[in-house]
Amino acid sequence: MAEPFLELVGITKTFPGVAALSDVTFSIAPGEVVGLVGENGAGKSTLMKILGGVTQPTAGELRVDGARRDSFSVPDAIRSGIAFVHQELNLFDNLDVAANIFIGREPLKGGPLRLVDREALRAQVEPLLARLKVGYGARTPVRDLSIAQQQLLEIVKALSLRSRLVIMDEPTSSLTLTETDRLMSVIDELRADGVGIIFISHRLHEVERCADRVVVLRDGRMVGELAKGEITHERMIRLMIGRDLKSLYTPPKAPPGATALAIDDVVTSTYPGKRVSLEVRSGEILGLAGLVGSGRTELANAVFGIEPLLGGSVSLDGTRLRIDSPRDAIRQGIYLAPEDRKSFGLLLDFPIVDNISLPDLASYASASLVNRGREIENADRQKQRLNIRAPNVTTRVGTLSGGNQQKVVLAKWLSMKPRVIIFDEPTRGVDVGAKKEIYELLRALSDAGVAILMISSDMEEVVGVSDRVAVMHEGTISGFLRRDELSEHSVLRLAVGTTATKGTA
Repeated sequence: MAEPFLELVGITKTFPGVAALSDVTFSIAPGEVVGLVGENGAGKSTLMKILGGVTQPTAGELRVDGARRDSFSVPDAIRSGIAFVHQELNLFDNLDVAANIFIGREPLKGGPLRLVDREALRAQVEPLLARLKVGYGARTPVRDLSIAQQQLLEIVKALSLRSRLVIMDEPTSSLTLTETDRLMSVIDELRADGVGIIFISHRLHEVERCADRVVVLRDGRMVGELAKGEITHERMIRLMIGRDLKSLYTPPKAPPGATALAIDDVVTSTYPGKRVSLEVRSGEILGLAGLVGSGRTELANAVFGIEPLLGGSVSLDGTRLRIDSPRDAIRQGIYLAPEDRKSFGLLLDFPIVDNISLPDLASYASASLVNRGREIENADRQKQRLNIRAPNVTTRVGTLSGGNQQKVVLAKWLSMKPRVIIFDEPTRGVDVGAKKEIYELLRALSDAGVAILMISSDMEEVVGVSDRVAVMHEGTISGFLRRDELSEHSVLRLAVGTTATKGTA
């Protein structure tokens, strides 16, 4: 192994009353891929902020190429060749792809005015886009890109810096299987070129796939390190949470009941020539799998009234519904936990209590005035029920971890007696411990008779949580799989278009 490019020695970071990191020693060599794993709150973000020069450690030292750095700022990190691929997108949607990649570093031309050389800019960008096979060009407006495409753009930005170390924070959270495979190939190429990579992900099978070494943080401390031959899903989980994690699947307490949600020949604007039919039974978790772009989210949005229903029908308990808006869906007991919870599921600057009560303010009102005490009483009850980790229900939602934010989304619907809940990527950006809690909540809801439609790109989640799976391909259902037919291979075959006989078994 080459000498370390970057070393953190005895790093400690304390905030008033809180030790975020305690005596962490960590290094990475050129051409090494290190998986960094840990639950939310384990200290990963604080460690990365120190690496990026955003935060200074309380104690310990940082070395670059063996030379100690008494201070390390953001410009120091950039000059040292450290680049970040953030999970939270940091893009300007009013600009095109090329402008976003080289923002602040644009090639210039001309005399005193020094205008941006657009041709030179695009000439530098196109090879980077081709390397990742992103499927869009340098002139494409960012506002026209999907979340997955924007995630790839963040990776292209980091590659454009010709960095010595690339830190990837949940880089595959919105990517399709094909895009993830391409990213893994890029990681191999960077490794061969001598670029170090810190790969942070809650998708442990991806860490197992690409990491040369795994470092595990828990409660701000480094609790273990696994060499290449020691990296397994079970060992990483055991170190992360301090115990073994049981199998994901928990059988329902009783067989599913009658059909609750029936989607018959539904047509969406994304696939106007295709029709979708499926049923979700009371007390059932139906997984909806498929590659990103297969039409799953568009189907959910049409059922919930966000997008127009161009054909077909939606029925609840045998009664055909008219859903022209989310208000119509909510009034009839159909709720949606969206994929992008921060943009569409929560008000981040508002407290937990307001987020929970907002969809159903009338139930907290007396004589047209909202009873604050009643709001807080219900929010406290949901906080305890869902184990939302926050000081109190007046805590601003934007300060919570991803798992706790998702619990707030769920809490607002649990207050309203749901008949059907559609979960779109329910554990995106959520750590292993919080995932387990969310899965237990899904099962508790289904055991209480709620029909659950769970959209997920996480194959392990689809296979491990669902009672039955429907798979979409290019806007239509390519097949259904019973519990005893489920495997990653069987789901993937249908996801890429290998059709199967449709059924509801």
